[in-house]
Order: sequence, then structure tokens, then C-alpha cells
Amino acid sequence: MTELDLTFIRSQFPAFSEPSLEGFAHFENAGGSYACGQVVERLHRYYSETKVQPYYGFEPSCQAGEQMDQARTRMAAWLNVAPDEVHFGPSTSQNTYVIAQALRQYLKPGDEIIVTNQDHEANIGVWRRLQADGIVIREWQVNPANAELNVADLDSLLNERTRVVAFTHCSNIVGSMHPVREWIDKIHAAGAIAIVDGVSYAGHGLPDVAALGADIYLLSLYKVYGPHLGVMAMRQELNGQLPNQGHFFNADHKTDRFTPAGPDHAQIAAVNGVIDYFESVYAHHFAHQTDGAALAPAQKARAVALLFQQAERANMIPLLDFLAQRPLVRVIGKATAENRAPTLAFTVKNRLPGDIAAQLAAQKIGVGNGNCYAWRLLQALDIPPQQGVVRLSFVHYTGNDELTRLIEALDKIL
Repeated sequence: MTELDLTFIRSQFPAFSEPSLEGFAHFENAGGSYACGQVVERLHRYYSETKVQPYYGFEPSCQAGEQMDQARTRMAAWLNVAPDEVHFGPSTSQNTYVIAQALRQYLKPGDEIIVTNQDHEANIGVWRRLQADGIVIREWQVNPANAELNVADLDSLLNERTRVVAFTHCSNIVGSMHPVREWIDKIHAAGAIAIVDGVSYAGHGLPDVAALGADIYLLSLYKVYGPHLGVMAMRQELNGQLPNQGHFFNADHKTDRFTPAGPDHAQIAAVNGVIDYFESVYAHHFAHQTDGAALAPAQKARAVALLFQQAERANMIPLLDFLAQRPLVRVIGKATAENRAPTLAFTVKNRLPGDIAAQLAAQKIGVGNGNCYAWRLLQALDIPPQQGVVRLSFVHYTGNDELTRLIEALDKIL
């Protein structure tokens, strides 16, 4: 199998040559990754050359609109959906909020929505608020012994009144990559809509949304080396069923119906930079093996995702092994790297997560701490959400030397 060329990868990120970041190790990628150089360049180009209202007849405006349209088309191809199934919003939290307002009008009192207590609050709270309109909320609860979701529990919740099931592709605390297609097949067999939060998954490789079968799939580009945008892929049939949430005169415009707060035009144009980066990664690692020009973007996406995850799991193994050897450490989720994202959350007996994070920060190692918007999950695991966990999260551009440095620092602290 082709191995990741880390030198090439890191050369694509300005952060690794930025003097102010020299000596800093970034282990809070689940909260936001570094932006690749292609995105920075695209933003600079837009603000320098085309920072005008797009889609008018004069040249800079035409160019601005063309860049935005190109971004939608290219992102759609890499997600394996149609261009008019891609919606850009200010954030995933905003996108879910808008869809919740559409469901408020679409669903009837007594209809049921299943939510988990493993998700980020963005994919829990908005659906729970529909209880005020008579919608019944059923909670798919994690097993408190291992923090995992059991499909048998989903089976017991699904019934003829189920209209929506919202779950995460990958928890931002537990890290397990779920068998999404298996679960969606069950959801669809029950006649329900499947809403999948892919925010904590997509930074480890863009998914094939069509293959997963999701009715709505959500991701955040600031965790995929890009600008602060939320991407929502929505199946065309569902788009036509849900009521318009945009301006009334946009009711027939598929990509405007669920983005009433239009995001920054420059950031949409900069989405091209994300795809430029993935294209360059594919070309550097695989172009010699196949005719890249003839390969569908979704096929390239699968190859790049496998490349990323192979490198991440190799780095994850020594960190998991180190934490497993510490008797006072409680790691949330699997102790193995299989089907797991490199997002490792843990607690230490009689130690505050914030104190551990501060000690690492003093050594120029950035990690997360707190509840990470997974308040309900921590409550289910009997972890005080106000204190939360220590969260170590990395991606494919993280080097083995950085992992070694992190482990050595933790060894002294713990």
C-alpha cells in the first residue's frame, strides 16, 4: 500500500513554516485543523481580485460567481452527490438549526425523532427543541461501560412513528467510526430520514455520501483544512419535501432554500482550495499508478481517505498503548486503532483535565479539554461535564516526532 509522504504533506501547510508557530505541536485538530496553502491562496485571490457582489454582469463579479459555482460542483463530485445537493452554511450548528425549523413545519405531533447521547450538541439539541411542538424524542443511549452505540438499541427504538434518526459518523470524544450504511438501511426500512453528523469524520477523508445513503450529511470545512463553513449534503427528494427556509422568491432554488444566512462569498470560493489540496495529494501519491484524469473524484476521495487513515492509525497505536499502561488513566472508547479516528479523550483520577492541558500548553503542545460540546455523553459516562476530559486529536499531517514529544511530555505529567 502507498505510504503517506509526510514531507510533501507538511509542505502544503503554511503553519509548518510560520515563525510564530515554530516549536508548537497541534493536538486539537478535532476543534479545527490548519488551513492548507491552497485555501489561503484562494482567499487572498478572492479578496484581492473579486471582492464584489457576485453574479452580476461585470467581469470581477462574473469571476466571483464562477469561483463559487466551481466550489460547489467540485465539492459535490468529491462527496459523490449532485451539485444542487450541496449547501454551504456559516457552520454545521447553523445548518442543523435551519433544518430543525423545516422539520418543525413538516412533522406532526406524535411523530418521533431518535437522537443519541453520543453526538455533539449540534446534532442533538436542535431536534430536542421540537418537543415543544409535540414531537416525541427517543434517546439512543450509549453503553456506559464502553461509550459505544449498540445497533440493537436502535432496533428497539425504531417503530412506525419514527420519522427522523440523527446520529454521528464519528464521535468527537469516543472516536469510533460507525457502520453508517448498516444503520441507515435499518432507518430507511422503518421509513425514516437519516441525518448524519460527519464533522468529526471528514477531516480523516471525505466520505462517499451516496454510498452511505444519508438523507442529510453534515461536515465542517474548518476541520477539513479549509475555511469556517458548514457543508450540508441533502438528498434532492428530501429537499423538495421540506418547506423553504429562505427568502420566498428563492423557494424554487434548491441550493438557497436552506441557507437563509448566506455565508461569506470568499469562503465559498476558497472551498476550491480544499479540493485543490486533495487533488494534489492524490496526484503526488497515486498518479503514477493510474490515469488520474480518468478517475472519478469520488474514487480519488476513497484513495486519499485510506492514505490518511493508514498514517493516522500507525501514529495512534503507540499513543493508545502508552495511555493503556497508566492505571489512573481512563480512555474513552476503543483501546485499538481499528475503525477509530485519532481523537483520544481521557480522564486521570484525581487530576483536573484543565490542569493537564495547561501543563502541556506550557511546553508548546496544544490539546483540548472540557466537554467539547458532548455534554450529554459525559453525563452518561459519569464524567462531570464542567470539568470534562483531556482530548488529544491529530490528523494525517501530524509527524511521528510530534507524537513522541507528546508521549514524553505526558509521561512526566502523569
